[in-house]
Amino acid sequence: MTQQTARRHSQPATSKSTAGQRPVPTLLPTSVVGSYALPSWFWTALEAIKEGVYGRTDARETFDDAVGLAVRDQERAGIDIITDGEMRRWYFVQGFYSHFPGLEPREPLRKVGIDGYDSPPRYRPVERIGVPNGLGIVEEFEHSRRQTEHALKMTCPGPLTLTIHVQTRRGDVYDGDRLALAYDVAGAINRELHALADAGATFIQLDEPSYSIIPGEAKEWVDLYNTAVKGVREKGVKLGLHVCFGNLGSRPRGKRTYRWMFPDLLDTDNDEIVLEFANREMRELDLLGEIAQDRVVGAGLVDVKSFYVETPEDVAERLREALEHCPPEKMTVVPDCGFFQLPRWLAFQKLHRLVQGVEIVRQELTGEKGS
Repeated sequence: MTQQTARRHSQPATSKSTAGQRPVPTLLPTSVVGSYALPSWFWTALEAIKEGVYGRTDARETFDDAVGLAVRDQERAGIDIITDGEMRRWYFVQGFYSHFPGLEPREPLRKVGIDGYDSPPRYRPVERIGVPNGLGIVEEFEHSRRQTEHALKMTCPGPLTLTIHVQTRRGDVYDGDRLALAYDVAGAINRELHALADAGATFIQLDEPSYSIIPGEAKEWVDLYNTAVKGVREKGVKLGLHVCFGNLGSRPRGKRTYRWMFPDLLDTDNDEIVLEFANREMRELDLLGEIAQDRVVGAGLVDVKSFYVETPEDVAERLREALEHCPPEKMTVVPDCGFFQLPRWLAFQKLHRLVQGVEIVRQELTGEKGS
């Protein structure tokens, strides 16, 4: 980081906020990707809900409490733009399939041994996908917005990723055409995003680990994404896209490179692209400069696939390296991915160290200490 760069940012600033919302720093705001770690009691409660021990009111209180805990932990860690921790969801996408009539459950490929990507339930379409009652994200937002004065980001799996556990075969309703299935899902997502915007959401991110997993061309995935978000930015909503390589038990699934997706990924209709770097030894940082030409970069600088707790200086060092490729006013600092696969104590420490590391670099840029 040069002295010239530091001089350009001699005054810290915060962005204007809507009524009741805590201002967000304009210089290197911090955020999360989506999910937060589940507390130990919540795992036990989920088993009780599954076994029918809890009634409907018990279950609602349990999920509300879990969301409140995720929100408080992010606030205590010092995160600027938070989520609801995706606490009402299960293993990222699995909970959404209950909203899809016309899916027939199939047995997992493997039930014994360590969980892997061949362990989750699978589904087969018996009719074209429709989501008549929505995906439930509007209801998540309505509750979460009442829990915090922080800026709130709502997340949704992208249309390709929501097909990941749906098998398409010759002779079925989609005749083996996964892209046709994904476009039906994109239509359902688009309706949900418009409903979110109408409900007052101001920041929505779609998550697409499947770009690196499902065979296809980047241009196809870009067109699919743009179909899912069509018309949403026109309602004043900030849109993001998170692309990663999957995470199950700290194991990725896709080949860990973004290079082949560029420059096509820059044709996605959004305000921010969020990528993971910490787990990949900060490879492909040059892509930050390409993204920052016309939008914000979400730079993943904390490794969620490792039990190592980064020190604040670790984070600051990674951030300085990233800033060699992107101006600080075009960057949001985030973990690599969501925290669902980590214990709560570790997730909180990693978030707190991320905030501390960012503050070190903010002080270097502005010459002023934070509060």
